Amino acid sequence: MANDLAKRFLDLHRERRPLLLPNVWDAGSAKLMRSFGFDALATTSSGHAATLGRLDGSVTRDEALAHSASIVAATDLPVSADLENGFADDPEGVAETVTLALQTGLAGCSIEDFTDDLDDPIYELDAARARVAAAAQAAHGGSQTLVLTARAENHIRGRPDLQDTITRLQAYQEAGADVLYAPGLTSAGDIARVIKSVAKPVNVLARAGAPSIAELGELGVSRVSVGGAFAFAALGELREAALELRDRGTYSFLERAGAGQRAVREAFL
Repeated sequence: MANDLAKRFLDLHRERRPLLLPNVWDAGSAKLMRSFGFDALATTSSGHAATLGRLDGSVTRDEALAHSASIVAATDLPVSADLENGFADDPEGVAETVTLALQTGLAGCSIEDFTDDLDDPIYELDAARARVAAAAQAAHGGSQTLVLTARAENHIRGRPDLQDTITRLQAYQEAGADVLYAPGLTSAGDIARVIKSVAKPVNVLARAGAPSIAELGELGVSRVSVGGAFAFAALGELREAALELRDRGTYSFLERAGAGQRAVREAFL
């Protein structure tokens, strides 16, 4: 099943330009996105961590894999998991994480080159390439496969070096990644330059100031994801409702709650 879903997921990168990939944070949000007509889903490490009352980067590998399995079970859509940096520094550990991910029914996963060390945030290029190569071998080497997305984290880790990002994405492509992703790019020129520099599908993160979906499609972007934005938009609505109740003693949030309740009733049938 995972192999069929992986093929379906990868095909969507060519059939939809771009494929809209909402990041969901629990089974309910997954079912809602399915009811809204999305063709595939992704998890979000920050959104998942928030459901546990934690900040991004604090979820364990076992927790992330169990969470991924719960999202997979919620719908029949292909799911790609945000597996952070593979929960390991060494290639062998990254490969083990991807091998375990195959057992959850996922269609894909992403591995980033963030070290989790703010003083030295990005793996040296040779080490980063070796980590992607190990992940690709694990993702593609058996009867079941995963679509592997390799992430170059420079632009969201305080290193906005476009040429280094391109060099890294080219290295990850050569190492066997199926999809390439440099979160944080917002300039149409930068995005176009990345796309022209590689031969694999490119994912762009929806961010303030980024081109519209239509414009991204014209640039050749294959996929657009939202990271934790949907999860935090929902939490932002919760904050507004709670502060209205606490500070004003009024109930205008009930109108928005009604819309949510109707959506849930339709999605959860």
